[in-house]
Amino acid sequence: MADLEYFDKKVLNKYNTAGPRYTSYPTALSFHDEFTDADFEFQIKQKSNSKSAQHLSLYLHIPFCHSLCYYCGCNKIVTRHEDKADKYLEFLFKEISHRGAQFTNYKVSQLHLGGGTPSFLDKQQLARLMAHLQHNFRFNADVEASIEIDPREIKLSYIDDLADVGFNRLSIGVQDTNRQVQEKINRVQSTEFITALVTRAKEFGFASINLDLIYGLPMQTFDTFLTTLQKVIEIDPDRISLFSYAHMPQQFPAQRKIKDEWLPNAHAKFDLLRLGIEFLTKAGYVFIGMDHFAKPNDELSKALKAGHLHRNFQGYTPKQHNALLGLGVSSISSIENMYAQNSKDLKTYYEAIENKQSALVKGLVLNVDDEARRAVIHSLMCNFQLSKKEISEQFGINFDDYFAKSIADLSGFELDGLVSMNDTHIRIADRGRLLVRNICMSFDQHLSQPTHNMRYSRVI
Repeated sequence: MADLEYFDKKVLNKYNTAGPRYTSYPTALSFHDEFTDADFEFQIKQKSNSKSAQHLSLYLHIPFCHSLCYYCGCNKIVTRHEDKADKYLEFLFKEISHRGAQFTNYKVSQLHLGGGTPSFLDKQQLARLMAHLQHNFRFNADVEASIEIDPREIKLSYIDDLADVGFNRLSIGVQDTNRQVQEKINRVQSTEFITALVTRAKEFGFASINLDLIYGLPMQTFDTFLTTLQKVIEIDPDRISLFSYAHMPQQFPAQRKIKDEWLPNAHAKFDLLRLGIEFLTKAGYVFIGMDHFAKPNDELSKALKAGHLHRNFQGYTPKQHNALLGLGVSSISSIENMYAQNSKDLKTYYEAIENKQSALVKGLVLNVDDEARRAVIHSLMCNFQLSKKEISEQFGINFDDYFAKSIADLSGFELDGLVSMNDTHIRIADRGRLLVRNICMSFDQHLSQPTHNMRYSRVI
């Protein structure tokens, strides 16, 4: 597959509009506060009747950060007071106990700590957290336990601590190795120390190590980003995530510290993306989805090749579980045809947990139309094609009749050579791969809602 197929700048510029990332469908903007904790409990009881244990993924949100990264749009609380984590764990433990009693018929096969900065927690706090989780949930012996870490506020021995308490997968935020770029985003860190962390994790047998990169950051140039990519290849991670910087200062006040004139223009940003994709694929990594790369022997690469790639709130994944339970402030759960989200405000989270052991504030039960469109979008996002027959049989519909408007909306993409359609399949061409979000928007029935206006980042 020729790398040049991805980069028709005229076409990319034509479609470089804002749109959802589709880590879920419908997206979180469609969740509503009429959905209550009573609805959540009712849905869980309805879905837990199976006699056999079901797989469960756990996501825990740790919101604290030692310092503010100006580019970040995550839900976080910046503090140097490490004792705040003890208070947070006190309330998180109550939520874990409450939810654990509702998921007795599930076994945890995946655990992920995100944030914020999960490495804000020290070994003792992590050990207490893992012990409490294992006391309240049933864990598989081979559970995949992953954590996101900030390399600036930890020692090399933190890797030893993670291994001791049961973590076996790791994601490190690199973003860029250039000092000037790091200063502009308020994230100065040592590339040599990151290298040492990865080496140490490999010595401890961590099953997967991921490095995050961002293109489109202030002061990034073709040459500086090339140096970053070269250094990342030398570090030799199993996976690399390459994300677009979404400059949305109207939504994220910290981004106001990044001046517009520091940012690469649209033309230069396209070049950075092209550089990233071409460099990483030539280095032997497989291009996964629209923003992930993995070594050929990695689970993500194998899942892509087998047509079994999936997507959830953390991005692309080789395994799809029907139950993902989010714990902690702002976390989102996805249980079959139901979504639920906790309060984003820490004070409100504490009050809700204290009063009713649950901080759920909104959610959504999907109707049949939502489920059908989710299946379509999932297939396009993960496999860049769909079988009309499979969707028709799964939902008892005639695909062409049911999605007639969406198919008509795809005609422009078809004329530009981004999509091909016939009686049996819809396929996204190589040159349309970077515009998969735009293509999926043709099937999105929720975009017309006022809450969706101006709430998404650009696709490139």
